[in-house]
Amino acid sequence: MEYIPNTPDDHKAMLATIGVERVDDLLREIPESVRLRRPLALPPALTELEVRREIGGLLSENAHAERLVCFLGAGAYDHAIPSIVPLLASRSEFSTSYTPYQAEMSQGLLQTIYEFQTMICELTGMDVANASMYDGASALAEGALMACRVTKRSHLVVPETIHPHARAVVTTYLQGISHPIHRIPSRDGGVDLAALEVEVTDETAAVLLQHPNFFGSLEDVEAVARIAHARGALVVASVDPVSLGVITPPGTWGADIAVGEGQALGNAMSFGGPYVGFMATKKDFMRQIPGRIVGATVDTKGRPGYCLTLQAREQHIRRERATSNICTNQALMALTASIYMATLGPAGVREVGEQCLAKTRYAADRIAALPGYSRPFAAPCFKEFVVKTPRPPAELNARLLEAGIMGGLDLGAFDPAWAGLWLLCVTEKRTREEIDRLVVVLEEGNA
Repeated sequence: MEYIPNTPDDHKAMLATIGVERVDDLLREIPESVRLRRPLALPPALTELEVRREIGGLLSENAHAERLVCFLGAGAYDHAIPSIVPLLASRSEFSTSYTPYQAEMSQGLLQTIYEFQTMICELTGMDVANASMYDGASALAEGALMACRVTKRSHLVVPETIHPHARAVVTTYLQGISHPIHRIPSRDGGVDLAALEVEVTDETAAVLLQHPNFFGSLEDVEAVARIAHARGALVVASVDPVSLGVITPPGTWGADIAVGEGQALGNAMSFGGPYVGFMATKKDFMRQIPGRIVGATVDTKGRPGYCLTLQAREQHIRRERATSNICTNQALMALTASIYMATLGPAGVREVGEQCLAKTRYAADRIAALPGYSRPFAAPCFKEFVVKTPRPPAELNARLLEAGIMGGLDLGAFDPAWAGLWLLCVTEKRTREEIDRLVVVLEEGNA
C-alpha cells in the first residue's frame, strides 16, 4: 500500500468530522492556567548508539546483585539460576500465553501448570496443589481464609515471627470482615509456645506459621501443630521451597495448608516482582482451595490431555460459592519454577539446600566470633540469621556498600524492640572468599 502523508486539508476534514475548528478546541476542559504555552524542553535527538550509551551509563549507577555481593534476603533471594531456565521460559509460546480461558485450546499451557502443581505436591508432601497465586504473602492470606471456610470458625492466630510484610497483607485481606487476629510474641527467635497455648481456643480457625521464620530460625513445628490440632484448628504454614530439600516438608510434620513464595525457584529478584505464590493442601480440603486446579485426563480416543478440573472463582461459579477472586495464575513465573525444579531434580534441590545450610552456619559462626557481635537466638537457622551488632546496622550497611557488599536488613526499621538486630542472608551463591571479605570489613569497622 502506498503511503500518502497527511495534508492540512486532511487535518481540517478530521476536525470537521468531530465538530471542532481547531485542535485547541479539544482542550477546552483544561484550565488555561495549567496549559504549557512553550515547546517542551527536550534535548536534541540522539542516534540509537548514543541512546544505548546514555541508558548504559544510567544503568551502571544501579547497586544490584550482579555488581555487588548480596547478603540481603528477607523475602527476595539471590539464588543461582541455571541458564537453561530463562532460555526455555522465554520461548514465545510461553511468554505470550496469559491464562487458559479456552482450555481445549491451551493444552501446552495447561500441561505446564499441571507439572507445576505436581512438583509443588512432591516438594511439600501435600496431596493437591492449585494453579499458582500472586505471591507468597497473598497465598498466606488466602490460606487463612481457606482455613476459616474449612473449620467454619473466624479467629486467626498470627505469630510475630512471620514476615511483617506478610502479616500486613493478612491484616489487609481481613479488614472489613469479622475475623479477629490474635498476635503471638516471639521467644528466642521462635513462636512463644506458652503464649500460643493460651491464645488457641475453640474459636480458632488456624494458626499461621512461617518456617523457616522471618529471623531464619526453624520453628518447633510439631509442637505448634499439636497445640493447634488439640483445639480443632488448622495450621497454615508458609515455607521456603528451597529449604524443603533438607528439612521435613509441611505435609509430614502436620501442616494442613502449605503456602510459600516461589521466587527462589529460578525466578529473578526483579526488584520485588512479579513473583509467584504456591498453595498445597490435603485432599479433604480440595473444594475450598482458591484459584484453579488443572487435571490430567484422556480424550475420546484415549490420548492424554489436560483440563481445568476445578475453577473456584466467581467468574466460573455462583458468586456466593466462590472461594476467591484470584484471577490469574502467574503462569510464566510458575513455568520458570517448574523448569528450575526439573533441571535440578530432587538431588539438585537437596544440594542447594545443603549448601545454604553449611554456608549460613559458617558465616554466622565467623561473625559471632567478632568482638561486640553475638547471636541473640539459639534456634537452628536456614539461609538467614540474626546478629546483634555493636554499631547501628545502617552504619554497617553503608560501610559494606563502599566495599562492594550489599549488607543485611536492619530489623529496627520494623520494630523498635528489634533495634540493633541485623538479618543476614547466605545462599548457595556466596563463596567462602565473599563471606571472609564481609567479616574483614566488619573487623576493620571495629578498629
